[in-house]
Amino acid sequence: MIRIQYYQTPVGELILGAYGNQLCMADWRYRKMRKSIDARLQKGLKAKYVEQDTPVLKETRIRLDAYFNRERENFDIPLLMVGTDFQKQVWQGLIDIPYGTTCSYLELSKKIGNEKAVRAVASANGANAISIIIPCHRIIGSDGSLVGYAGGLVVKKKLLKLEQSLFI
Repeated sequence: MIRIQYYQTPVGELILGAYGNQLCMADWRYRKMRKSIDARLQKGLKAKYVEQDTPVLKETRIRLDAYFNRERENFDIPLLMVGTDFQKQVWQGLIDIPYGTTCSYLELSKKIGNEKAVRAVASANGANAISIIIPCHRIIGSDGSLVGYAGGLVVKKKLLKLEQSLFI
């Protein structure tokens, strides 16, 4: 079973999912790719969703609350990334982008050692099911513009603004 809980953030609603003692989902509830993300997780883990709380989901909510209160920059939640090896490599590259900074798809492609894979990196970024914790919102266009985000560009802008403001 993938145990799920709905979590209302100050910028939108997430679905949090845990498989065993690991977080496998912190995804925007109303995103366009909702069905394909759900299908990939359920097929990859050979499990169905059950609405039930777990210690890792409770801890995730505590850490996300701290993030939104500007009391936390990094997450130490055990993650279970469900995807291809390439997607996992991209997602790890996203985790390595420091809080309060941004990176372009091209820069991320270079960081993972595959400069020509910009489109594939963009696709893997869009398939990320663990938003905020795997910070796909930190990806911007090469010209500095905001580019697509599963939670919407308004949410992306708010997350970047939150991270670029000083701690209280």
